[in-house]
Amino acid sequence: MDEDNRTYERALAIIESRRRPRRPSAATAYVDGQAQVNGARSGATALRGTPSIVGMKEWLEQIGHSPDSLTSLKIIHVAGTKGKGSTCAFTESILRAHGKNTGRPFRTGLYTLPHLIYPEERMRLDSIPMNRSLFAKYFFELYDNTPQLHHSFDATNPDPVARGPRNLQLYFLLALHIFLSEKVDVAVIETHSGGEYDATNFILAPVVTAITTLGMDHIAMLGPTIKDIAWHKSGIFKPGAVALSTEQEAGEEVIVVLRERAQAIGEDVRFVGQDSRLPADASALEPAVQRKNASLAISVVEAWLKHSGQSSNKVLSREGIKMGIEQWSWPGRFQIVPEGRNTWFLDAAHNEMSIGIAAQWFAESSKKILEDMHAEPVRILIFSHINELRDPLALLRALALAFEEHKANVDHVIITSYDSHGKEDLNSNVGFVALKEVFSSIHPSTRVWDEHAIGSAIHFARRLGEEADMHALITGSQHLVGPALRILTEGEGRTVG
Repeated sequence: MDEDNRTYERALAIIESRRRPRRPSAATAYVDGQAQVNGARSGATALRGTPSIVGMKEWLEQIGHSPDSLTSLKIIHVAGTKGKGSTCAFTESILRAHGKNTGRPFRTGLYTLPHLIYPEERMRLDSIPMNRSLFAKYFFELYDNTPQLHHSFDATNPDPVARGPRNLQLYFLLALHIFLSEKVDVAVIETHSGGEYDATNFILAPVVTAITTLGMDHIAMLGPTIKDIAWHKSGIFKPGAVALSTEQEAGEEVIVVLRERAQAIGEDVRFVGQDSRLPADASALEPAVQRKNASLAISVVEAWLKHSGQSSNKVLSREGIKMGIEQWSWPGRFQIVPEGRNTWFLDAAHNEMSIGIAAQWFAESSKKILEDMHAEPVRILIFSHINELRDPLALLRALALAFEEHKANVDHVIITSYDSHGKEDLNSNVGFVALKEVFSSIHPSTRVWDEHAIGSAIHFARRLGEEADMHALITGSQHLVGPALRILTEGEGRTVG
C-alpha cells in the first residue's frame, strides 16, 4: 500500500469494510476443536453463525504475538449485561489513582465498545483515547501481517480463518497489538456481547474475571433463558484467575450457574456487595446503580493488586478509591449537559433493564435541579433504537411505563434516527406510527413528533423549550447518544430545521 494512503481515515475505511452484511439466521454447528458449539456442553445454546472466538489465536500469531504473550498484560476481563463499560472505566480509574500514589501500575490500557463519538475511544492508554497517528501506525502494522485484510471481505467463505477478522474482531486484535507494543502494566478488557464464544475470550490467563449485572438481552444470540445468558457470560472464568460477580438480582438460578461454572474450572466466584468506602456524595455514583458498578470495580482492583505479581504497594487506600471515583469520566452514561435554560440528560441505555434506570435517573435528577425553582420545565424525550436483535417497540414501551412509575411527566417525545443529517431511513426498523402508538397508549396527552435527523431533533427540542426551562432525555442507544453529544458539545445542529 502507498505510504501516503496509510492514514487514520484509510484505517477506519478498512475496518468498516470488514462488517458482515447481516447476522446469520441459522444456528451453527461449527466445531472449534474442543466442543461442538451447537449445544455440546451443558448449558450451551445454539449460536447464529461462526463463533467470534474462532480465528483469534491464528490472527494474533500472524501479527507476531503468541497467546502466551498476553500474560504480560495482566488482564482484567469483564462480562455482563448491564454496567460493563462503567465497571471497566471505574476499574481503570481506581488503578490509575493507585498508581499515582504508589508508582505501580505505571500504565493502564482500557478496551471498551462501542465508541461514543470517535472509534479511537475503544482503546485508551491511561484513560486517553488513542492518538490518531499511532492508531494508524499500529493498524497498518497489523494490516501488513494479515493477508486476509488485503482482499474484500467475503462473508460466504466457509473457512472463517481464511476470510479474516470481522469488524469487532479486528478492533480487539488492534487493541491487543497496541497494548503489547506500548507495554501497558494492566489491560482492562470488556467483552463484546457474550462470554464463552466472544472474540475477547481466547485470553487464556487473565488475572481477574468479573461479571456485572445480568439480564435478558441479546436473547437470540445467548438465550433463550437467563440461565443460558449466565452460562455464556461466565465463560470468561479461567483456572487460576480470580472470579468475581456483582450481587445478582435476576434470581437464584443465575447465582447457581455462576457458581457451577466457576467450580468446574476449580475456582469459587465471590459476589460483591456495596463497598462502604465509596464517597458518600460523589456525583459519579449517581444513580445508585453506579455504586454497584464501582463496588465491583474496587474488588476487582484489590484482587488484581494481590494476584498480579506487581511489586507495588498492594493495599488499596481510601484515598486511592476517592481519587479514582473523582477523576472517573464516562461520557454518555448518566451525563448531564447544561445549556443556558436547557438541560440535556444523556444515557446510552439500550435494553429494557437499563432503560428503566435511565427514566428513573431523569425523573430524579430533573426534580433535584428544580428544587429551588417554582415553574415546571418542559420535559422532552428524544428516542431512537434501530437494531435487528431487539424490539424497539418493547424498549419504548418499557421507557413509557418507567416514566409512569416514577411520575415523570413528559410533554413531548421526538422519535429520530441515528443520523446527524437525516440520511438514514427511520422506517427501516419499525416506523414512526408504530412507535407513536406504543407511547401514546400509556401517555395519551404527550405529543409525539417525527424528526429524521438528530441535529433537527435537538433543534426542535430547543424550539419547544423556548418559553420555559427545558429538560430533555436522550436515550435508546449509544449510536444515538454519541452523535447527540457531539452536536451538543461541538456546536452542530443549532441551525438545522
